[in-house]
Amino acid sequence: MGEADLLLPGERLDDLLIQGLKIIQHPREFCFSLDAVLLAHFAFFRPGWRVADLGSGTGVIGFLLAARGAGYVTGLEISPYMADMAKRSILLNKLAAKMQVIQGDFRKVNQLLPAGEWDLVVSNPPYRPLGKGAVSPNDRVALARHEVAANLDDVIQAARYLVKYRGRFAMVHLPERMAEILQKMSAAGLEPKRVRLIHPVLHKKPAMLLVEGIRGARPGVDVMPPLAVYTAAGDYSKEIKSYYA
Repeated sequence: MGEADLLLPGERLDDLLIQGLKIIQHPREFCFSLDAVLLAHFAFFRPGWRVADLGSGTGVIGFLLAARGAGYVTGLEISPYMADMAKRSILLNKLAAKMQVIQGDFRKVNQLLPAGEWDLVVSNPPYRPLGKGAVSPNDRVALARHEVAANLDDVIQAARYLVKYRGRFAMVHLPERMAEILQKMSAAGLEPKRVRLIHPVLHKKPAMLLVEGIRGARPGVDVMPPLAVYTAAGDYSKEIKSYYA
């Protein structure tokens, strides 16, 4: 089956710039951005680990983790269309032996997947509670950006259900919600162990937060050096460029 056979009207094929991987996206739907790339490179895992991706969207994080050596990635995506698009991208990249996407609501994760079997759980969840910022009139974009269907508690509880003892949970979110995120992760037994702030440039305040917790770990957080996306000249920073090497 060729590329044209896997694309529906209006869809496009984007290059992930790693191992020749490509991903199907639609310009009117929620398309992945740098936050997904940052999370895929921040998350710690060992070769062969089993990974679950909560709210997997187009599947981009799973593709990047598979390219970096993850053993098998299972995505959960509530939108039937986004899940179907991700499944077609899996076929396109011939990654059916390393990835799957299940269409379903991770708030009902106990009906979809067994508990405590994943080495790593990742999520790029909706960032904003309802009432904060304008909600997109496109329902699928609204689901990805605002807590329309799932909120922070839902993400953390689903991760806690899936991850094995001493397994890891990594998430990208907003710096303004850092205190809430750390408190709720700790209360769920996913003790925050690594935190990194992402700045557009170093002299500006951070725009994103990367956080990782370990189930059953002792308290104590490693605050990593800040990461600047751009240099003062407006180019990608050295570390960001290394993601696309």
